[in-house]
Amino acid sequence: MKANEDRYSRQQLFQPIGPEGQQKLAESSVLIIGAGALGTGIAETLARAGVGRLVIADRDYVEWSNLQRQQLYTEADALARLPKAVAAEQRLRAVNSEIIIETHVVDVTYEEIEELIKDVNVVMDATDNFDTRLLINDIAQKYGIPWVYGGCVGSYGMTFTILPGQTPCLNCLLGTIPLGGDTCDTVGVIPPAVQIVVAHQVTEALKLLTGHPESLRGTLLTFDVWRNEQSSIKVGSAKREDCLSCGTHPTYPFLSAAGTRKSEVLCGRDTVQIRPAFKRKLPLPEIAARFERLGEGKVELNPFLVSYTIGDRRIVLFEDGRALIHGTKNTAEAKAIYDRYLG
Repeated sequence: MKANEDRYSRQQLFQPIGPEGQQKLAESSVLIIGAGALGTGIAETLARAGVGRLVIADRDYVEWSNLQRQQLYTEADALARLPKAVAAEQRLRAVNSEIIIETHVVDVTYEEIEELIKDVNVVMDATDNFDTRLLINDIAQKYGIPWVYGGCVGSYGMTFTILPGQTPCLNCLLGTIPLGGDTCDTVGVIPPAVQIVVAHQVTEALKLLTGHPESLRGTLLTFDVWRNEQSSIKVGSAKREDCLSCGTHPTYPFLSAAGTRKSEVLCGRDTVQIRPAFKRKLPLPEIAARFERLGEGKVELNPFLVSYTIGDRRIVLFEDGRALIHGTKNTAEAKAIYDRYLG
């Protein structure tokens, strides 16, 4: 057997996949939004599994703090500050030269996602914020494409497979299931938590791509690998007929300018204002305590807002999720700061 013929031999020996499933993988296309910890793990595993086309979108570049858990990147990538999508493509082509890899250095909004979603069979969530996840959710509902939600911080992880027309969507789950607000930059993250989420997300994707929907988990999985805790939650009852994303009369609110996060440079000030796509009541004392634990800057709290100063940047956060990012007029930078500390 030739080397390239042997590549997937062990995977094909797994009866639920076999040669037929392997051919389905070769004919499949997967969109991965985000090329951080989850995205790199997902991309590498799917590339090694032989998925025929991977589309990867990410707005960020490689930093030293990424190397602890983002498995596609090297010190050379961090030194060069290579865009993550570019560095990921270079590594993935070395892993599997037989598949198609398309990468995009973009901040994914409702405009970009309409192009990215074309000819895709499954969407993998590897993002760092709920505004983008709600965008993924609406585009998946609009075109009937399954997507796999995933997130992790600290030693905790969560994942759920969303099937349009069958399961509750993310918009249904918001307000019903505690989906967290911590980020890796506020509470840290350990690689095993990342790897466990990746393993579950990719396994669900393989089931979908090889034609085994009956084997899908069907529950919201949460775990804390440090505390040795795991739960599998049935969330079918969370599906809402009046949901604007997946209900009987969907309007896909997050696929328009009106339903996306808004950022604007304030006139005459070195400040960007950010309004999240969905309203949420933030626990300001908890957020202030989180910032204090970081020990990186000055934290001020009153009944109306939290102020966090790091160097020449200052975040002023209000209870409804609105924020002022002082010290910059760059909206992309402001959004990155917002997501880094607030998710």
